[in-house]
Amino acid sequence: MQTIKQRSIVGFLVHLKSIYLKMNIKLNYLYRDASNYKNYGSVVFSNSNHVSLRSIESAIRQNLIDSEYFVAEIWQLPSLFFSEQNKDDHIWHEYESVEFTYDNVNFIPIEDFLMRLMVKLN
Repeated sequence: MQTIKQRSIVGFLVHLKSIYLKMNIKLNYLYRDASNYKNYGSVVFSNSNHVSLRSIESAIRQNLIDSEYFVAEIWQLPSLFFSEQNKDDHIWHEYESVEFTYDNVNFIPIEDFLMRLMVKLN
């Protein structure tokens, strides 16, 4: 028989798992122009199949240029360019991180995004 303490711990762990499973995924990235001005942005993916952060991070990192950069248009992410560009500016965006979030979804499911990376870039 489980003690009251054991049942409390099990109940708490089940609660934590249910919170974890409801979390969306936020991809944080930025655009840094030739003058080193930065424009930060993010997109929030649904994660109904509970893809792990480790798997997402790995897939993203495998598709970065020089372990840091990507072209937002190729990845079909919103670009973060400034309204005025000069001839020295480039098209590369910088990957920052992925994280769990409760923010509302504003993009496609994470599985669709990861599949898009595999198809577009390989």
